[in-house]
Amino acid sequence: MMKPARAKPPRRAVPKKPSNSGQKDPVGVYCRVRPLSPPDQECCIEVINETTVQLHPPDGCRVNRNGEFKETQYSFKQVFGTQVTQKDLFDVVAKPLVEDVIRGKNGLLFTYGVTGSGKTFTMTGSPGQGGLLPRCLHMIFNSISDFQAKRYVFKTDDKNGIEVQNEVDALLERQKRDAQPQLVTRTPLSRQRPEPEFADMINIEDACKVEEIDEDSVYSVFVSYIEIYNNYIYDLLEEVPIDPIKPKPPQSKILREDQNHNMYVAGCTEVEVKSTEEAFDVFWKGQKRRRIANTQLNRESSRSHSVFMIKLAQAPLDADGDHVLQEKEQVTVSQLSLVDLAGSERTNRTKAEGSRLREAGNINQSLMTLRTCIEALRENQICGTNKMVPYRDSKLTHLFKNYFDGEGKVRMIVCVNPKADDHEESLQVMRFAEMTQEVEVARPIDKPICGLTPGRRYRNLAFKDELTRRLEERGGPVNGEPEEQAVIEMLIQSFPPIPSCELLDSNDDQTLPRLIEALEKRRRIRQMMAEEFNKSVISFRAMLQDLNGVVAAKENIAQGRMTERERMIVSQKTEIERLEKKVKTLEYKIDILEKTTTIYEDEKRTLQQDLEAHQQKLQRQLSDKRRLEARLQGMVTENTMKWEKECERRVAAKQIEMQNKLWVKDEKLKQLKAIVTESKGDRPERPSREKDRDAKVPIRSISPSPVPNVPPVHSRHRRSRSAGAERWVDHKPTGSVETETVMQPHVPNAIKVSVASEKALAKCDKYMLTHQQLASDGEIETKLIKGDVFRTRGGGQSVQFTDIETLRQESPPGTSRKRRSSETNRPPQIENTDSEWTDVETRCSVAVEMKAGSNLGPGYQHHAIPKRRKP
Repeated sequence: MMKPARAKPPRRAVPKKPSNSGQKDPVGVYCRVRPLSPPDQECCIEVINETTVQLHPPDGCRVNRNGEFKETQYSFKQVFGTQVTQKDLFDVVAKPLVEDVIRGKNGLLFTYGVTGSGKTFTMTGSPGQGGLLPRCLHMIFNSISDFQAKRYVFKTDDKNGIEVQNEVDALLERQKRDAQPQLVTRTPLSRQRPEPEFADMINIEDACKVEEIDEDSVYSVFVSYIEIYNNYIYDLLEEVPIDPIKPKPPQSKILREDQNHNMYVAGCTEVEVKSTEEAFDVFWKGQKRRRIANTQLNRESSRSHSVFMIKLAQAPLDADGDHVLQEKEQVTVSQLSLVDLAGSERTNRTKAEGSRLREAGNINQSLMTLRTCIEALRENQICGTNKMVPYRDSKLTHLFKNYFDGEGKVRMIVCVNPKADDHEESLQVMRFAEMTQEVEVARPIDKPICGLTPGRRYRNLAFKDELTRRLEERGGPVNGEPEEQAVIEMLIQSFPPIPSCELLDSNDDQTLPRLIEALEKRRRIRQMMAEEFNKSVISFRAMLQDLNGVVAAKENIAQGRMTERERMIVSQKTEIERLEKKVKTLEYKIDILEKTTTIYEDEKRTLQQDLEAHQQKLQRQLSDKRRLEARLQGMVTENTMKWEKECERRVAAKQIEMQNKLWVKDEKLKQLKAIVTESKGDRPERPSREKDRDAKVPIRSISPSPVPNVPPVHSRHRRSRSAGAERWVDHKPTGSVETETVMQPHVPNAIKVSVASEKALAKCDKYMLTHQQLASDGEIETKLIKGDVFRTRGGGQSVQFTDIETLRQESPPGTSRKRRSSETNRPPQIENTDSEWTDVETRCSVAVEMKAGSNLGPGYQHHAIPKRRKP
């Protein structure tokens, strides 16, 4: 039989961290402009006012598309110019963070900028000009100097917490630490003289302190120093034993989350310090171990992100104001993190290679992750989305994720170098800073009140002073035991010495009287001492009674105050219960309103999506409609042009046909008129039938076949236009025969070609083709076919023939003319249809369109076919 499976216990809900989610503060972003190293160097950043800077591109930089320089302005919470001092910067930026730390709130301050912009100088400072870090330490110790706990009263654990020890355990811990061999001969750090290399940095004359501090608490300061190098965390304060044979490299640390969901570095060294000198000495030792390198842009360039954490632990005194409460829940821990980010750089400027190139890549990657997290936070807050922020992509952002979730204030100092070479990098830094200002961080809550009566410390001190004064009035100081012992010894010594009691003989009557007198004196002195002692006892009893009365009166007053406080607490509890009920009711209403808002937002988002989809659909339909209209318009235009051309062609063909008919009629009328008018004796003899047969068959030259589609032509002009101001293409084939006619074709300003080409037609507006053929009587007939050149839509040329001029040489009747031309130039017979000088297609590489059945009449066209170009 199978056992029933055990039900898993319900998972415990993670408690939410308290925060004022309703109240948020934007990230404070400040700008500091570094002075130019060579004063005569070109500057690209100008301070407009206390909150605005302007960037303008340097000479030789790329301009906009319109050729104008682009000047941009960026706004900050406050801008610090080149003449600002370290104190002015500290008072505005870091002083409020120190005040919050002493009041139990966390703070984060980091410097951001390109390499060589002054980040390390701003954070650390230089001799005579202490930076933000030493000033923060000096302000903290100047404020809590009178309220510090003894060493080892507060003790750190391994889980980012603070424990409280009693004074006995703290004393044993101090003795144990002092008994260690390496610490026997060493002077405590608080009594050492500071090292000369940083003595001027911590010598701050204009010291400041927090005025409103809890005087009923004790404080202790712990510092730690880490660096993030190549996305690994290293402890700069860890003491590694030196092995000269096989040295061990430093071990990287890991990040953990404590019970309050705060991130911390596990195993990090935390040193308790009691003065500014001691704290800065710890920082300086860690600073010497930090990784720096020499690059083309900075002689001491930081190759890692350094984080100096100041942790302040405070706990209230007990009701008597004499000892620290041993309750761990009453301990308040606040932290101030000072981050010196490594500078972003371009490898083509730093000429980085090898390990330097790898370091630069990791630095830029971590800064890019920081920028991505800021962008995600900004998008979630502005757009109301719930996009995941990639904190875990970098150790830097993962360590400080709690600050952006509402664990303290966040402030950033943007350091810029105004030299022209850093213009592009400064532009990117300004854009990131401008975006960071739009991120809001939830305001942390105030620390809870411990519930004890305030002013306990000073009342306890006043009570001790009063007790000491009264004891001095009545019997000397409280710690006067050595004086009393001296008085007793003096009184014993003032007793008269006892004379000798030895009787020498029986008649000795002096020894006994002297002894009796001495004893009487001693008895009187003893009585006097007893009386004085009784008086002292009486006075001491009276003093004790008075003291008991004072204590009873104080107890009555304290009891009355306690009763009053209890009444007040009861009334406050009642008010708190009422307010809690009201809060629950309001929370229930808020939940309902949030659900309703969520439903409305979902409906709104759905409707917006539907609206966008409909708009896109309408846009597509409108685009399709426009394309269809354009297509139809093109088709209509094309058909219109086609039909117009067809109509023009038909009209031209009809005109040519009618002109031919009129010409035939005219010829017939002329012949008829000649027959009627001429006499019978003058009539020529009728040619033989053979000659008629030959005359009836016209000899046609081998010319291109007519094309049925004849484009519209212009009306033919009978007047010869062989010469003129137009540019002509004189197309004369190579096989043409030179005739001996007086009228020879002469065309000025012409391009003579043997084969028609597109290049020649593109340069002229007139075209003339010389065509030779055999007439019916065997003579050579030369025809000059003329036309106009037009550009076609496809980019070529079209030749429309408009006129034909015929040159013919005939012999008179009854005579015969001997040909002077050689037998090689004799025109071939009509049967030789492949002759070179009669083959129009061979001589011309253009197409000819003419009326079907016309013998090269005035209605055909000549089209130039453009040569196909290579792709």
